[in-house]
Amino acid sequence: MRLVFAGTPPVAVTALRALLDSRHTVAAVVTRPDAPAGRGRRVEPSPVAEVAGELGLETLKPIRPNDPVFQARLREIAPDCCPVTAYGALLPGAVLGIPRHGWVNLHFSVLPAWRGAAPVNHAILHGDDITGATTFQLVREMDAGPVFGVLTEPIRPADTAGDLLDRLATSGAELLVATLDGIEDGTLRAIPQPAEGVSYAPKLTPADARVDWKRPAHLIDRQIRACTPDPGAWTEFGGARLKLWPVTPASAPSPDDLARPAASGAPGAGLAPGELRAERDAVYTGTATYPVRLGDVQPPGKRRMPAADWARGLHAGPAAHLGFA
Repeated sequence: MRLVFAGTPPVAVTALRALLDSRHTVAAVVTRPDAPAGRGRRVEPSPVAEVAGELGLETLKPIRPNDPVFQARLREIAPDCCPVTAYGALLPGAVLGIPRHGWVNLHFSVLPAWRGAAPVNHAILHGDDITGATTFQLVREMDAGPVFGVLTEPIRPADTAGDLLDRLATSGAELLVATLDGIEDGTLRAIPQPAEGVSYAPKLTPADARVDWKRPAHLIDRQIRACTPDPGAWTEFGGARLKLWPVTPASAPSPDDLARPAASGAPGAGLAPGELRAERDAVYTGTATYPVRLGDVQPPGKRRMPAADWARGLHAGPAAHLGFA
């Protein structure tokens, strides 16, 4: 089939490369307009636009998909189907009707669970054991179209959103190619999503990533992993933000121990929520239940570093706390 691929971030690049290696023809790419990125906030093309440029693919960057010029060009290209992965904009009905096989979206959850912009983050945040990916026909309602194919993926205890999304990007790209093969062959038909089990996954904000050490350790663990790498978990220390990477229980044999108080002799035992205890090779912080060992941290204006290295430069007293302005 003749395709126009729509996608924007790095996860979409994996799908684009899989389509380029398939029996189908990618005639053009649709992506979000160039935008400020990085510390210098220089205007840069999206990861998908960058790859498309390297490969000499025509790249369309409409500010809004209802732009008549964009729609006219899409009609001229005359795609049979438009596969989508994390494009980042809602498509109007006039655009959805241009390809004869419609727009087929690769979404990183098992629909109807976690419709929206951040399905992987919310699956970790809410403690799901299993997630996956779904290919479905785009309709005007968000992530509500009929389903072509599904795969599942276990969520590992130490998975960050980045780890899990990397795995799903690879397996999901294979699912997307198989879906397009089935559509072309006439062997695949979309099935309506069930009415029950719908949940929503809005994009996580920096406010969602602020750690409250008065919460149980297992919820803090999920929150930090769900926000890694984006939007990046953080806490306050000395009136400034301290960026956080995943934590581990102080000395617990299983994740279940995160939900109950530490034994009196365990590392970090007796710490109040947010209270710090720095040892030679580790830094412990109290929570509402079990103390946790900090992983890497990043103070403002400095590099990412192990928490023990950070603590050695603090000369903090015994009353040092996280999360207290």
